[in-house]
Amino acid sequence: TKLFSVSGHVNRPGNYEVPLGTPFATLLEMAGGVRRGRKLKACIPGGSSAPVVPAAAMMDCTMDYDSISKAGSMLGSGAVIVMDETTCMVKALERLSFFYYEESCGQCTPCREGTSWLYKVVHRIEHGHGRPDDLDLLSSVTSNIMGRTICALGDAASMPVQSFIKHFRDEFAYHIEHRKCLVPVELQRAGSGFFKASV
Repeated sequence: TKLFSVSGHVNRPGNYEVPLGTPFATLLEMAGGVRRGRKLKACIPGGSSAPVVPAAAMMDCTMDYDSISKAGSMLGSGAVIVMDETTCMVKALERLSFFYYEESCGQCTPCREGTSWLYKVVHRIEHGHGRPDDLDLLSSVTSNIMGRTICALGDAASMPVQSFIKHFRDEFAYHIEHRKCLVPVELQRAGSGFFKASV
């Protein structure tokens, strides 16, 4: 068995001990399903450093190392962060990037400088000042951080950025082009307040 700490947009957040190989759909049901009957948008299955998985792929997963790996993520700590359709993926990534920027001890130059760049670029996209080349810049920065630091924090900061852009690139591009979020503000307000606690 493995303990999973399920948080985010679920009706019953908490710790659930289930056998490895349990379908994600079953774990989600144990946590009361997606809050207010909304649609699942994405899930981070193994803690904030694990790559995000879109809803359709996550619903096909079982909660074990092989299945989550095939979906492009990691089981990691078992901290499952559930995001519904009210989630702005740019805002979610901004929160994650700020966390790793603040946590960097500054010893390694790629991490010290790179986490600052990641946060500042995602922050400007979220606040309507994104540039057309920002997504390529983020990809470049992550590739220059990964594998070049003493500890794993640099990789941990890079993997969310890479996966969010990979799976939700259109949402980031919309932010840059229109200087506002693809998800209506009213919908975001209806689902706000979970992500800070989840990280």
